[in-house]
Amino acid sequence: MTIRHLKLAEAADGVAEEDQRTTAIVQDMLQDIRSRGEDAVCMYAEKFDNWSGDFVLSEEKLATLIESVPQSVKDDIDFAHRQIRRFAEAQRDSLTSFEIETEPGVVLGQRVLPIDAAGCYVPGGRYAHAASALMSVATAKAAGVKHITACSPPRGDSINPAVAYAMHVAGADRILEMGGVHAVASMAFGLFGGREADILVGPGNAFVAEAKRLLFGQVGIDVFAGPTESAVIADHTADPMTIAVDLVSQAEHGPNSPVWLFTTSEEVARRVIELVPLVGNDMPNAEVIHAAWRDYGEVILCDTREEVVQISDQYACEHLQVLCEDLEWWKQNLGNYGSLFLGEGSTVTHGDKCSGTNHILPTKRAGRYSGGLNVHKFMKVLTTQQLSAEANLKFSAIGSRISRTEGMEGHARACDWRLTKYFPEQDWDFPVYAQKRY
Repeated sequence: MTIRHLKLAEAADGVAEEDQRTTAIVQDMLQDIRSRGEDAVCMYAEKFDNWSGDFVLSEEKLATLIESVPQSVKDDIDFAHRQIRRFAEAQRDSLTSFEIETEPGVVLGQRVLPIDAAGCYVPGGRYAHAASALMSVATAKAAGVKHITACSPPRGDSINPAVAYAMHVAGADRILEMGGVHAVASMAFGLFGGREADILVGPGNAFVAEAKRLLFGQVGIDVFAGPTESAVIADHTADPMTIAVDLVSQAEHGPNSPVWLFTTSEEVARRVIELVPLVGNDMPNAEVIHAAWRDYGEVILCDTREEVVQISDQYACEHLQVLCEDLEWWKQNLGNYGSLFLGEGSTVTHGDKCSGTNHILPTKRAGRYSGGLNVHKFMKVLTTQQLSAEANLKFSAIGSRISRTEGMEGHARACDWRLTKYFPEQDWDFPVYAQKRY
């Protein structure tokens, strides 16, 4: 493979040390909340959010918040909700219950059932993430989850009104005005009158992500999340200005959000390197853009599109745009990413806000083994089997022999019991234990 880094990330080492500090802080908070419950949550809410009021959003306060949302904003949220719900419902319908008879008298099947309770975290720090509320809550609702708790950190005397409206429209059964580790723990442990969550979903800062990671096993989670990542694949036909605008748009997430360009055109690459700082200067948060581009931005030049695919699949980026000829070839050959955006008409913002696919996606190369949040995350595939007495002639014989091959005598005898019960006159050409009936 012939590749060249025309721009390298300049981030200093120390990420591992920061991760260790985050883990220690979150572990202590979770242990405290396990021990002291709601009292500990109240202390953290006052400490971090200056909040001492009720946590469960009342119907009256929700109505007041919704009333304050301009109708134009409601219309946009309603539109996005329809797209997200429709896509999630199509995902749900793609996974079906079934039964098949694999051999005479052997019926195998699967049942697809929603989980009972979900906790949906909606960030509320630098931005008001109304779209995130839709992504998590509407998807859980489409799956048929019966009890959905959504939470978001308050700012001032309430959570953001547009976020509250999005939660309501999407179908949240309960809304908590709470954020951070203590909100994640409250949903996981079923505090403040809620049900214990079976799964925790939604993006958040490093502390929220770490809380979900540490609780994984006790509850399910959507993805192991890190800072937002975005990459563009471009060939000689791509518009460098479009690439620069799109990279800058994603660098807005934060100073540690990687933005990458993989290309077969040195001319395009050089021009993008010139343009990103200029476009960044036009942003109201230019310092964030410049930090992300300086510390985490990379531009990689490859000789062939096959090499680009290898590099892209190695990075397994969260958001992956393709601005190239022959989009179908790229769709068929790229394999590791969170979500794929094909052609200049498809910017990551569409997926983040309103196209209908989910924006809660794998980062830190998790796209190698996992997709993003989808309706199936809220569903369980449960298998069934029913064997007739006649089918035991074959299946209990094989089950018995395999069990003894493995040294598991008890397993073998469960099959032997059925062989001797259903076929008392049969002579066996392998060991069959004659269990005494008591």
